[in-house]
Formats: sequence, C-alpha cells, structure tokens
Amino acid sequence: MRIFSIVTLVSPDGEYGGPVRVAVNHARALREAGHDARVVGGARGFGPVMPTEIDGVPVHLFRARTVIPGIGFAGLASPALQRWLHRHGSSADILHIHAARDFVTLPAADWARRHRVPYVLQTHGMIDVSSNPLARPLDAAITRRVLTHAKVVFYLTDRERSDLILVAGRDIPLAELGNGVPTSTLERHHLRDPAEVLYLARLAPRKRPLAFVQAAAILAASYPNAEFSLVGPDEGEGAAISEAIAGIGTDAIRWEGALPPEKTTGRMSQSSIYVLPSVDEPYPMSVLEAMSVGLPVIVTETCGLAPAIREIGCGIVVDATLESLTTAIGELLGDPALARRMGEAGLTASRERFGMAAVAERLEASYRS
Repeated sequence: MRIFSIVTLVSPDGEYGGPVRVAVNHARALREAGHDARVVGGARGFGPVMPTEIDGVPVHLFRARTVIPGIGFAGLASPALQRWLHRHGSSADILHIHAARDFVTLPAADWARRHRVPYVLQTHGMIDVSSNPLARPLDAAITRRVLTHAKVVFYLTDRERSDLILVAGRDIPLAELGNGVPTSTLERHHLRDPAEVLYLARLAPRKRPLAFVQAAAILAASYPNAEFSLVGPDEGEGAAISEAIAGIGTDAIRWEGALPPEKTTGRMSQSSIYVLPSVDEPYPMSVLEAMSVGLPVIVTETCGLAPAIREIGCGIVVDATLESLTTAIGELLGDPALARRMGEAGLTASRERFGMAAVAERLEASYRS
C-alpha cells in the first residue's frame, strides 16, 4: 500500500511534539512491513533546503505560515502542501491525517473527502470540546464533515472518544488506537552518578515546567548530588523558567534548550528519572520513549497513560500539587533499587505492550478494511 501520513508542522526542534513522532514511527513500521509510507507536512525552521527524510522515513515538507496570529499552531496553513496534495494525493491508497483544528490538516482531509481518496483521522486529543470562539464556526464549516466521512477516526482515550462524539455526533467511525514506541537499543543508565531527573517536553504552560523547577529547588538541598535538567523548545514558559533558575542560584538545575526529535531518546538514556508534570496529557510519546530506555516515570493523574503506569508499576502517578510531585521525585532519588525495578518494568512493557509491531498490524488491518 502507498500511505501518506499528513501532519501540521515539522521543525528541527520538534516543537509540534508527539503527533510528528507518531507519524514517523507509523511510517517506519509500515515501511518495514513492506509498504510505501511517507510523511507529508507543513514545516518551518529548516532554512532554504527542506530535509527529504527523517529517521530514515521519506518526507515531503512544505512551508507553513501563520494565517491567523495569536492562536498558536491552530493558525497555521501551508498552501504549498495543499497544491502538492492536488497533484499527488490521489496516488495514495490511503491518507492517514493527524488532524487538529488548523488550516493544514483539515483542508487536507476535506480535499480527500471531495476527491474520494480514502482517509483516516487520528486526532491525538486535539479535537475536543472547546470554548475557543473560533472552534464553533470551524467545526460547523469543516471539522464535523471530515470526521463523519473518514473511514476510521482513531482515538487514544475514553475521554477523547467522548469529546469526538460531542463535537461530531455518534455517526463517526471511531476506533481505539494507542501509541507505540520503537524498541530501543540504547544503553540504560539506571546507576548514573550523580542521578539526573529529566523533564523533556515543550516549555508550555500545560506541561508545567515551572512546577518541575520548583520541585527541583526543594529537593536540591536534600539531594545535593542530584541534577535536574529541562530539555525542550520554549512555548511560552522559557522566560519564567530562566528567571526561576537564576533566582534559585544553583548549577544543579539547568535548561538545555531544544533537541532534534531524533535525538531525544538518546538524551533520555543518559538520565535516571523522567518527569512529565503536565495536566490533561492524552497519551504522551515522551513517556513511552522514557520507558523504552528503562527510566522510571512520574506523571499526573490526568495523563492518559496514568492507569497503565499504575498497573505496570513502572512509575509514580501524582496529583497536580507541588507537594505530590516533590515527594514522588524524592522517593525515587532516595530509593535507587525502587527506581531500577520501575524502570525495568517500563522497559518490558514498552516491548510487549507498546511495541510498534502491534500498532503496524492494527493500522494495516484498518487500512485494508
């Protein structure tokens, strides 16, 4: 099969996060299964020459520009991508569109609907019940239509399923599909000395990087040999993070900036504990990637992976308070044996429960049907 996976934005620092990683992982696994799978997306930050592959996956990237300022990724469009789709889209057996309320993926889905090219949607929790005044007219004009006419609409969690039904009604063809993670061959560093606690995600308000810094400031006195690192692009919290770190006045806490997405798993393998304090996180790829290199993980109870983490015993689930987050990090820093056991449980689960082979088989079956 020939499969085009369409994403809103690809950039050198991975600012769009999980959906791009999912699209690349899908395409790589499908190519290994013998299919011609490619990633098509809007792009910025690459300079005059666009890459033609990412992690060994062929990509077709086109300039993205902001058509509605002040609303973040939702205001992006890529006319060049739409023109390419008009010329080449019908050569695909199926379009797998990683859809959000934006002017890249929704027009692509509507083009597929109008030209009778089979397409599936995967919304990654990005099409939800929204109070944004732009959501209602956009949903009326296009979102409901493309959801209803998709061959399949993949959802991650029960909450996402409920939101999609509230947005578009019960006639949409819903199917559950969890994220998967490639098997890692990287060396693990459970016994790293000094221990490093890692936050690797966008520095956006919902991700709560400032809570990570505040917890690190409290723990630094009790664990003077521990290091606390933030890695990720600035999405609004960079100034506050820099100011907070400067005010604490210790070299144990640092923000390293962004990394290319293909290097993030390697960076995780050099640390000891992974922390994602964000709220309402649907199904974070970063947590699965941390598990794939054997790190114990700490997430909040509103994370879509929280039930699995509790069941597997591969980390600690906390509430949204600073006290709960600080206690959990301190528990793993103070008990390396516990951290090691949790990391090993996560490593096993990343291979047996969250491996890409099962995801690729599910995708193949959905596409063929």
